Amino acid sequence: MKNAVIVTIGDEILSGNTIDTNSNFIATELKNIGVKVVQILTISDEIPTIKKALKYAFEMGDIVITTGGLGPTRDDKTKKALAEFFDDEIALDDETFAHLKTYLEKRGRSEILERNREQAFVPTKSTVFQNQYGTAPCMMMEYEGKLSFSLPGVPYEVKPLIKDQIIPFLKNKLNLNFISSRIVSVVGMPESILADTIEKWELALPNNVELSYLPIGTRVKLRLTATGIDNEVLQTQLEEEIQKLYPIIGAHIIAVKEDKIEKILGEILVEKNLSISTAESCTGGELAKMIVSNPGSSHYFLGGIIPYATEKKIQILKVSAETVAQFSVVSEEVAHEMASGCQYLFGTDISLSTTGVAGPGKGEDGNDVGTVFYSIKIKNETVTKKLYMPHLERADFSNFVSQKIIQDLVEILVHQK
Repeated sequence: MKNAVIVTIGDEILSGNTIDTNSNFIATELKNIGVKVVQILTISDEIPTIKKALKYAFEMGDIVITTGGLGPTRDDKTKKALAEFFDDEIALDDETFAHLKTYLEKRGRSEILERNREQAFVPTKSTVFQNQYGTAPCMMMEYEGKLSFSLPGVPYEVKPLIKDQIIPFLKNKLNLNFISSRIVSVVGMPESILADTIEKWELALPNNVELSYLPIGTRVKLRLTATGIDNEVLQTQLEEEIQKLYPIIGAHIIAVKEDKIEKILGEILVEKNLSISTAESCTGGELAKMIVSNPGSSHYFLGGIIPYATEKKIQILKVSAETVAQFSVVSEEVAHEMASGCQYLFGTDISLSTTGVAGPGKGEDGNDVGTVFYSIKIKNETVTKKLYMPHLERADFSNFVSQKIIQDLVEILVHQK
């Protein structure tokens, strides 16, 4: 198996102003072709730092991929660092310049600005992968039999460069094993108890199969990863090991194919031919966002509403004003009535509702920050629950609550007769 190191370059990432999404994407794509990422580094855009990181990365991996730090000016530090590290010089590359000229002309910029022209200057020893969605190309260089790829940092430029050019190049050049993974989603068992329960099964796994425990909220994902030369054999092997789990923890397994809970839900809703809608207050549309993020969600998601103000819960969802006055807007009773009103409004088989206090201040009725009630209504049956998570910030609160609601719904549907 080949090892890789990813290096993200940029002070904006170190400062926290920009989130590094490139590394996750690149690591996933590499994993799919049998390349294991052993290190992910984030460094500042300084020549000595970049050179030091490259040296370390080549000690750790066979493939080094850097993102970011490529600018349109002659004083681009990343290119200078590459030239110094590889004992090279920077010069105008005619093919890259021609590509750049065509790229800019198609976008109505017939005159090449000098600063854009600088993007066509690359280390002379590099092999260039042209960027179809930006002006900075990807440069590949070799170091003691190992490969280095330097990419721009913009995610919508990184993704096609990786998927359409670098991954196919690596597959053709390297003799790689296949890596195949499956996810088993387990609920209702803390990680420590789960580990004890399946210990004998885990110890008996074949040598080419690795197991990882990935807790997410109140769910534990068991990731089985098999490595070998025949992908069909690996798929069969993983399925056989998963089937051995059912006699041990079958009652706690909710899915053995999809990874994300919203995708698991989507499969179940399609299989059972059920429709769904949402009425959200404290989660502010996060539930609906998660559901519709799944391709094909238009087959089952009919709509959602965010009746944030109390009067809108009453006007649109027909929540009783007396219920609000007696129990407060953040209550089990209001969540129940919101779900009923939502189901009626959209005409769905299933409706989900949330009402709570995301913070930072207490609710208007005095409820503590982190309090939430949610209802799951499936046809004529309703389940309402309470959560209290005062330690979570607003965004984390909305995400956790939404994950938990969808997981609860999946559990109900999986075990429904």
